[in-house]
Amino acid sequence: MEQVLLPTTLRNLWLLVLPTSGGPLPLMMPRAALVAGSTPVPSTLVIIIVAVVVALIVWLLAAMCTRRKDIKKVAYMMDALEDGELNFRFKESNKFNRTLNRIRTIFEMQRQQHEQDSWTKLIRVLTHEIMNTVSPIASLSDAMAKSMDEHGHSELDIKAGLETISDSSNNLIGFVQTYRQLSGVAKPVRKALDLKELMDSVIALNSEFAASCGAVCKYRPEADDLMIYADEGQISQILINLIKNALQAGAKHIVIGARMGQDDEVIVLVANDGDPIPASAQEQIFIPFYTTKKEGSGIGLSISRQIMRNHNGTIELTRSDAERTIFELRFR
Repeated sequence: MEQVLLPTTLRNLWLLVLPTSGGPLPLMMPRAALVAGSTPVPSTLVIIIVAVVVALIVWLLAAMCTRRKDIKKVAYMMDALEDGELNFRFKESNKFNRTLNRIRTIFEMQRQQHEQDSWTKLIRVLTHEIMNTVSPIASLSDAMAKSMDEHGHSELDIKAGLETISDSSNNLIGFVQTYRQLSGVAKPVRKALDLKELMDSVIALNSEFAASCGAVCKYRPEADDLMIYADEGQISQILINLIKNALQAGAKHIVIGARMGQDDEVIVLVANDGDPIPASAQEQIFIPFYTTKKEGSGIGLSISRQIMRNHNGTIELTRSDAERTIFELRFR
């Protein structure tokens, strides 16, 4: 009978399945092509081995292709989550896609809960401020109306009452204008900024107020060549507000530091030795209209957080105790 030579790799595979007892080989392939040292094998087995090898190669290629697609999906999802966009959904054609969709659903539920909590806090503050303004107006107007006789005379001082109503109304108008300012933060116009030049400008703008408070404000970076890509006016507004808050808290030393963080982010620290923020207020200072000051508007830190979010950055209170209060700004 004619026989066929196997390539070296296939011959080695065949040798692995040869009977260990050593008997006669199975039926041989038709077509003789014997070469010294070759091992004759059945043609059916050759076809099976070749098919298995081909199938294995195809499976590996398909797995590599699928892995690349999965990596792209994860990268896309991470970018969307960083941008706060959750309006994506993958076809649930496999378990991996279903897992990604489940992660998206979890993030969506957390965001909705966070938004609900934020709205609840905002409505509570709005209700408090409006009621504090409207209640005296309603009460005084009612008292003035009841005090008048049929001839239009009143035992109350009508002029003083009207002045009080006017003042309260103006306060309410001011509150509404403040709310409009809070909800109208413009999109940043970014450009490359040298941090040292920016800090020198901000410190100069606050130098007179700081001197009148007997305070000193300094910039102490870990490197002199730090740069950020940001809106100069908006970032200056944040820094001026933090310095002003520190001076109003009785700070005598304000130190602004800067350093490089991970992933090329720039970290700015604004520290002061003024009165600490009460522990009960530390989680609420970024809520619109919340303030610990008698004459504060309660929007400075809230606007600062909006500005930093528009820059894909963050602002956080990292410490506030008897020794030091520190705000941290991260620019990515």
